[in-house]
Amino acid sequence: MDSAVNQATVVYSGQFGDYTITQGDRRGVVLYRAGLGVAAIAFGLGSAIALCFPQNQLLVQAISLLYTVFWLGLGLSLATIHIYLVPLHRLLQVFWLVGGVATLALSHGIDGPMAQTVIEQPQVLWGAGFTFVALTGIFFKEAFCFDRLETKLLTPLVPLLLLGHLFGWLPLEAKQVLLGAWALLFLVFALRKAVQAIVPDIGDKSVFEYLKGQRTAAG
Repeated sequence: MDSAVNQATVVYSGQFGDYTITQGDRRGVVLYRAGLGVAAIAFGLGSAIALCFPQNQLLVQAISLLYTVFWLGLGLSLATIHIYLVPLHRLLQVFWLVGGVATLALSHGIDGPMAQTVIEQPQVLWGAGFTFVALTGIFFKEAFCFDRLETKLLTPLVPLLLLGHLFGWLPLEAKQVLLGAWALLFLVFALRKAVQAIVPDIGDKSVFEYLKGQRTAAG
């Protein structure tokens, strides 16, 4: 109990002044990582079904449910992620929302599993793909802030696969390899985040306060 209190009252020296880490800050990081974990597991299961059981219609239909779980987990992460640039943070959230709305409209306007429609009609990625743009934004942020190998690989891999499928210049075998690599690297990323120290994920709170003060003064 005492160690937890002492840990919470440590004073850190930031670029624009001193700051402390609160339990609310730590809770936000835990939620961010939980969202990533849920999203990674759901995406991994959906990818495994698509790659290993593409002819099993019952399992293929389950991908729609797994996508919903993935989308919700990603939304939790985007709500709790620490990004210094507020406009970028809001933009990623808008991409997530647009992708979800487009997917919802798609699921009510087609017959058959959503995953099958994405495979057979790549143009639906013009709407649903925005969800993965938001995910790529997280990968880019993590690659930039923590220099993680898996996120440095995922940042170009995700758009390569999506654009290659959308415009038809990737063969089926290449798409399968890229999807499998995406799912595996995403799980590695989520697992490594789960055991990372919490404080680095919070970032320099003095920067957040400084930027907030700048916005208030400008407004």
